[in-house]
Amino acid sequence: MIPSRHRPTQAIISEKAISHNIQTEVRKLDEKTELFAVVKANAYGHGAIRVAEIALNAGATGFCVATLDEALELRENGFTEQVILVLAPIPVEYLSLASQHDISLTIASLEWWEKAKKIECFQSVRLHIKIDTGMGRIGFRQMEEVLKAVEEIEKHPLFEWEGIFTHFATADSKNDNYYQMQSERFSKVMTHLKQKPRYIHVSNTASAFWHEEHFGNMIRFGVGIYGLNPSGTEIEDSYPLLPALRLESELIHVKLLNSGESIGYGSTYTTKEKEWIGTVPIGYADGWVRGLQGFHVLVDGVKCEIVGRICMDQLMIRLPESKKIGTKVTLVGRNGDEEITLQEVADYLGTIHYEVACQISCRVPRDYE
Repeated sequence: MIPSRHRPTQAIISEKAISHNIQTEVRKLDEKTELFAVVKANAYGHGAIRVAEIALNAGATGFCVATLDEALELRENGFTEQVILVLAPIPVEYLSLASQHDISLTIASLEWWEKAKKIECFQSVRLHIKIDTGMGRIGFRQMEEVLKAVEEIEKHPLFEWEGIFTHFATADSKNDNYYQMQSERFSKVMTHLKQKPRYIHVSNTASAFWHEEHFGNMIRFGVGIYGLNPSGTEIEDSYPLLPALRLESELIHVKLLNSGESIGYGSTYTTKEKEWIGTVPIGYADGWVRGLQGFHVLVDGVKCEIVGRICMDQLMIRLPESKKIGTKVTLVGRNGDEEITLQEVADYLGTIHYEVACQISCRVPRDYE
């Protein structure tokens, strides 16, 4: 799927907002602590390459991604000097490829290590040991296994122990009991280590915001880059974050329907009186999913309901009056005195704003301002 630049639907990304959000966090850090920009999943739907460029200029010193391919994309686009960490274990058969491009990898089990150490690599492989302190996803859970991994990595001529980290499950919650338990577990691991690696990192955006007692010398700054509160609405956002994404389109067709006319697949909406209906060129193939039927968009500062089922490529809205073809339609962002946020969209869908941003497909062009 390629960006559809020959239709009036686009995501507009504010470079100023991204830069502001990163610089705000960097200013809080002491001189020994680095900020790595998390640009996985196409930078949460905002465009990985351009976001990475902005992040470096704003003070980030490295990157975190989710897959080896995401790391390779950064390397292939000129990010050759920064540390790039893949946050999940990769298949061991790709170790040589990762080493050729100087990509840092996650080790989460001795089983992976036993396979990895047998792979022939021609360059050093840098590893970050992942500790599962309570996320229940990936990582070491037994102290003896951690110590064995450290010992064997340091003895191996082609592997370098570069980092150790964990990930908090509830750093964005008002109740911090579980967070404190995870923090204590990680602290216990650190007390058993005779030496420390270059990077010790536990903080995601939420823990960087609300748990400033975090320890370590690097934070993985993710959703905060994009101006989104990591807790959704549970904890008030006291940081001056600026939303980075707007989603806009235009009316491509406007018609007046009589009462009793049905709209869309399944005839799930029928006009109750004469109604002006506008068609907008965006649909579920673009990430504006069918569950948003009944939600609204903004036209000339007025909320207009999405009526009928959202189609693969188009959706229909009820207009208060006739509008000209080409009139701007705002799906996320400000229009007149009204605004639609990613959080509002997420609330309507019963999900989180992360998911809404990530599901905006690559068919929607990303334009930067």
